Amino acid sequence: EGGSGRRSWGLLVTAGVGGTLVALYAVVTPFVTPALRKVCLPFVPATSTQIQNVLKMLENRSGSLVDIGSGDGRIVIAAAKRGFKAVGYELNPWLVWYSRYRAWRDGVHQNTKFYISDLWKVSFSHYTNVVVFGVPQMMPQLEKKLEEELECNARIIACRFPFPCWIPDHTTGEGTDTVWAYDLKHSRGCETK
Repeated sequence: EGGSGRRSWGLLVTAGVGGTLVALYAVVTPFVTPALRKVCLPFVPATSTQIQNVLKMLENRSGSLVDIGSGDGRIVIAAAKRGFKAVGYELNPWLVWYSRYRAWRDGVHQNTKFYISDLWKVSFSHYTNVVVFGVPQMMPQLEKKLEEELECNARIIACRFPFPCWIPDHTTGEGTDTVWAYDLKHSRGCETK
């Protein structure tokens, strides 16, 4: 009887430890794998100053908005509160689910959508406002992708790091809170449709 009880207890402990390790793996992996990619895109939450600077760059703008690498959804939710139909693309499923919850909690879930997707596999052609929290290694390639896909009336807002070739039409903030806005009609020399 004593051996049977110890064996049951041992199985219970093994199952508990194993279950804990599996759960830990499931939670930690989406946060660690971006660091293992060719271009490291870690999750760094936007500060309230960065959000205010992005919203300032969206003043007098309309149309759809996309946040590339939306993290926990702060920019998408703030834009939705200002009346934008806003979409976020993020690789980390935990952050996407959390973003959806926050949008529901803040009462803007009808004006927001969040997708688990790789930015290189998505077309941004139907957006007129694009927000990017990128890293320097990805900006040249993203600059080319956006220039190919977006219409002339699009505005791209870069946070933390500017695009390498484009000259910003507007800049606000300082340090890590700096935000650069690029209007494609100026960089392309074309008229708005």
